Amino acid sequence: MKITVIGCGRWGSFIAWYLQRIGHDVTLYGRPSSDHMQEFQRTRTNGMVTLPREISLETDLAKAIANETIVVSINSQGLRSLMEELKPFHLSNKIFVLCMKGIEISTGMRLSEVVEETTDPSNHVAVWLGPGHVQEFTRGIPNCMVIDSNDDVTKHRLVEAFSGDLIRFYFGSDLIGNEIGGAAKNVIGIAAGMLDGLGLTSLKGALMSRGTREIARLIKAMGGNELSAYGLCHLGDYEATVFSQFSNNRRFGEVFIKGEEYTKLAEGYYTVKALIHLGKNFQVDLPICNAVYATLYENAEPRQTIDSLFTRSLKQEF
Repeated sequence: MKITVIGCGRWGSFIAWYLQRIGHDVTLYGRPSSDHMQEFQRTRTNGMVTLPREISLETDLAKAIANETIVVSINSQGLRSLMEELKPFHLSNKIFVLCMKGIEISTGMRLSEVVEETTDPSNHVAVWLGPGHVQEFTRGIPNCMVIDSNDDVTKHRLVEAFSGDLIRFYFGSDLIGNEIGGAAKNVIGIAAGMLDGLGLTSLKGALMSRGTREIARLIKAMGGNELSAYGLCHLGDYEATVFSQFSNNRRFGEVFIKGEEYTKLAEGYYTVKALIHLGKNFQVDLPICNAVYATLYENAEPRQTIDSLFTRSLKQEF
């Protein structure tokens, strides 16, 4: 399969490395101004992955999108801008595989919906979600992930083509649940980091349990299967997000509490805004998301905000 990966950051460059490793013809695209691409052009490495010469490095978007399968790994809030940039090329009969987790803040749309709204109907959209960190995959530590799409043929083709010794893929069956679950786990990751920063790490068990229930309610209200929250897209990704030293969202939450600067992308910072809007629109109570939002955007005092979760009205667990 001839594949183009758009986005040469940590995850995009790993995807290019992985897909070439299992036998695909891969092109990695980055803008000419991208520091990541410039580093790869000079050294073929970013310190985490070293790209073999078989992977083509491309800075010309028109050339990069010639391949049938286009894997996208960029900031989720930049997806619509990318799709608008692709419009003049009149792409058709392509497969877009979204390897990022988020919800468009301005519209509340899932990322697959953004692509479907901005591209030709002949194109198919899939999402690639689940746990795993580049630093662990490159050490040979395998993991399980999920691919989902509204088009069954596309989904099965991708799962069969992308499965390898490092990643066991499962067939997703709930695009709504998988996308919302995948995006929301980053918010739970920030909450986990806040607990670390406050010295309340032992509360992570409760966070995992109640966080999953919270997101399950939202998925159900949106028309998805609430069980998806307990799958690889969300609960299955908690270890890599809630505990791992490599989790950008967990680390962001921790340094935020400590008042330190953090320069890496933490998608949960943006996603929580969208989740608050979705919660209101679908009339779903999202206490953990509300607590994270209040702390990040409303200058709420973190310890008092956590304490407020304990003073909520008493209720049955399930």
